[in-house]
Amino acid sequence: MVIVMQEGATDAQIQHVIDRLVGSGFNVHRSTGESHTVLGAVGVHRDFDHRDFELLDGVREVMRVTQPFKLASRQFNPQGTIINLGRGVTIGGNEVVVAAGPCSVESREQIHIIAESVAKSGAKILRAGAFKPRTSPYAFQGMGEKGLEFMREAAEKFALFSVSEVMDASQIQMMIGYVDILQVGARNMQNYHLLRALGEVRKPILLKRGMSATMEELLLSAEYILAGGNPDVILCERGIRTFETYTRNTFDIAAIPVIKKLSHLPMIGDPSHGTGRRDKVAPMARAAVAAGADGLLIEVHNDPDHALSDGAQSLDPGQFEQLMGELRIIAPAIGRRVA
Repeated sequence: MVIVMQEGATDAQIQHVIDRLVGSGFNVHRSTGESHTVLGAVGVHRDFDHRDFELLDGVREVMRVTQPFKLASRQFNPQGTIINLGRGVTIGGNEVVVAAGPCSVESREQIHIIAESVAKSGAKILRAGAFKPRTSPYAFQGMGEKGLEFMREAAEKFALFSVSEVMDASQIQMMIGYVDILQVGARNMQNYHLLRALGEVRKPILLKRGMSATMEELLLSAEYILAGGNPDVILCERGIRTFETYTRNTFDIAAIPVIKKLSHLPMIGDPSHGTGRRDKVAPMARAAVAAGADGLLIEVHNDPDHALSDGAQSLDPGQFEQLMGELRIIAPAIGRRVA
């Protein structure tokens, strides 16, 4: 159930409604917007009459949420969530924010070269993996904490924010000191122990859609994080596994407008994993922005042909710069902009 308070409702009125909800056995999540406060009440009460709350002082509207994802529902925050990273960079607002960088940190020199190039082209976030979940146990698994140190250093030098994948709950506290956004990869989208732990974190979480996950399953995974108390979740379409073999995955562009209608959470696209082919990344990135994506996650490597992981889907700095120029032309057509 969602309770929308009237504009100008006092703190005492809001607290009274919260107390009534808690007394009725609900867990309450409060969202304060520019003009009014929204209370999300989560719980299973078959005999509960929502009209009991419609007459309380300060209440404007009471709505039942029929979807299984309550806190992620668009009804909980009709205006949409905007995540503020700082320094004027927000995800979910008017600007399409681009995160770019290599699949993996390979050396200090490599990550500095790439960070400098993507920053000059307009990226706001440096993406790179330090812990890499690979299908083969013999493939490069990442540099671990040392890779995070190199990444943090490069991000600070070139005024970028950073995002990297967390693979296990035991890594969270260590990684918090290095990255601004914690990423949950496709393989861990339904790692509920990890999701619950991330609900206790006060940093944004980038949640990727699983390879065989439905849109509802993605939103339910987000619900675990939101229910834990962390409101800053960024959803990511990164391609799903289908019968098609020409591309690495099938980049489900339709998921972007569908989920943005169902949920208030920001939605970004990852055309690098979505296609697995360097020559298809730019077309899908352009399409994702046209479909309404709030951001992009792009793999960029200074020497893709010799990358230790995912070189085939990585753009070189020149290709990335060209793509950013194209996005600056497309975004204004739908009322957005690219830095």
